[in-house]
Amino acid sequence: MSNVPSDLRYAKSHEWLKLESDGTATIGITDYAQNSLGDITYVQLPKVGAALKAGEVFGVVESVKAASDLYSPVAGTVVAVNPALTNAPETVNTAPFEGGWMLKLKSANPADAASLLDADAYGRMLS
Repeated sequence: MSNVPSDLRYAKSHEWLKLESDGTATIGITDYAQNSLGDITYVQLPKVGAALKAGEVFGVVESVKAASDLYSPVAGTVVAVNPALTNAPETVNTAPFEGGWMLKLKSANPADAASLLDADAYGRMLS
């Protein structure tokens, strides 16, 4: 059974989003996604300042099994990327919701997060 924290929103493409009160959204991949990929060996992320559209590919995660595109759950501008993933991409496997976050966006429209799945809906999708 995958860990599905109740305080996050989820995309059907298995990214999670945590929206802060200032409109900044932290994004990563879910426990289900990291488990499906296996041992993650490389993470490619966008540059700070990149403008992303909802549903747009923002990077790639490579594992011993496959390479998978990463999709932005909402539109916004990248304000930070996780530098730890350059030298320790396996952090996504060990802590997908904490140290394994991938990027932070200044959301173009914070209300867009409401269109994503809540934990219950995401959990039902996985079962």
